Amino acid sequence: MTDSDLLRDEAQYCSFGDTVHYIDPPKIFARCEGSYLYDTEGKPFLDLQMWYSAVNFGYANKRLNDALHRQIDVLPQLACQYLHKEKIELATAIAKRVEKTWGTKGRIHFNVGGAQAIEDSLKIVRNASGGKSLMFAFEGGYHGRTLGASAITSSYRYRRRYGHFGDRAQFIPFPYCYRCPYGKKREDCGMFCVDQFARLFDTEYYGVWDPKHGSSEYAAFYIEAIQGTGGYVIPPPGYFEKLKQVLEERKILLVDDEIQMGFYRAGKFWALENFNVKPDIIVFGKAVTNGLNPIAGLWAREDLITPAIFPPGSTHSTFASNPLGTAVALEAVKMMEEEDYETMTREKGAYFLQGIQDLKKRHKIVGDVDGLGMALRIEITAEDRYTPDKAMTDKIVDIAMSGDLDANGKKVGLVLDIGGYWKNVITLAPSLTISYEEMDLAFNLLDQLFTRAARG
Repeated sequence: MTDSDLLRDEAQYCSFGDTVHYIDPPKIFARCEGSYLYDTEGKPFLDLQMWYSAVNFGYANKRLNDALHRQIDVLPQLACQYLHKEKIELATAIAKRVEKTWGTKGRIHFNVGGAQAIEDSLKIVRNASGGKSLMFAFEGGYHGRTLGASAITSSYRYRRRYGHFGDRAQFIPFPYCYRCPYGKKREDCGMFCVDQFARLFDTEYYGVWDPKHGSSEYAAFYIEAIQGTGGYVIPPPGYFEKLKQVLEERKILLVDDEIQMGFYRAGKFWALENFNVKPDIIVFGKAVTNGLNPIAGLWAREDLITPAIFPPGSTHSTFASNPLGTAVALEAVKMMEEEDYETMTREKGAYFLQGIQDLKKRHKIVGDVDGLGMALRIEITAEDRYTPDKAMTDKIVDIAMSGDLDANGKKVGLVLDIGGYWKNVITLAPSLTISYEEMDLAFNLLDQLFTRAARG
């Protein structure tokens, strides 16, 4: 069948409820390798978002593919009510990693996707807090689109058609210093945003605190150390340390959503390691299997997940700890222990950040760039370098997907993703294994894109 035939059938028989139809017409890809996707004509597209950071270690990574092949031949299927060694070894490896990092013992609980793991974490939080169903979360935060995850995801767009969410989170401004919601400047603000959160506990009449009982109505604060869908916004040093102090004083749990930023995306195994605070729960997914097989999970502090309070049957998913997913994830974790990804991502991230800083100097439509590890952002604006320009951002992405950019005389495409509060941020999550030559190509292609888009 031709692409036209496939798109005709897709338009008639596939749901439009997912995100495929953000692009018109939808793009069909046929194969992948390394940092590239290839369309049905064999044209390469350099991918700078790697499936929302699910493919940190490159498409068709041989070592991880081989692990999947081995497991298919030995134990490809097993009901999750039974055990297999890969599950136990994977849980042990991740739990020991957390204990080594933060000195805290805990346990691992698996599920299939990130949103489902968020749901499981909500159960643990509610259970540990005596049934409290209210959470704090950040403006710009994204935790998934199941009903429970939508309640703590800031966008009303994801809730609007599904009735009233009585347990909707109270959303707190994220320290988005380029666009400070309080109009402050980072160099002299004194973490004013944390002070504004702390004031909610000054009196019972601010609605979250009972001073006579010493109890908050809110059980946990769900965070992303670096906002994902919110536009790869990186908080300033010291922010999370000050926030955690407020939470600990009020006995409010800190739940760290590492689904997009975990596994060295931000230069550390966990992104939160960059900010010198200790989480109570960590939720992970995506890159733990390099996108090869759905698996996600959470780590929780021992006292929150001990079998005495979170017994068998507390939650369940048919494919939760499936052998294919745990086998690939185990191999990925071993790979991360054997290779120095921290140095790799720090050095490559610095090189990539310098490249996009140079682009900012040459293009007035680039308002802000920033990065930590291999999580980078380019904010597209009007020529005042501040007013968000969504239309220009959409134009840039459309040109990139046309496959009509020049790479040494050959036509190529560029895969980008848009995030940000105003959908004007190009969020960059290149493969951690991307070569310096491929990064130089990326700068060249982005330069072409910005030039073409600005000229109309």
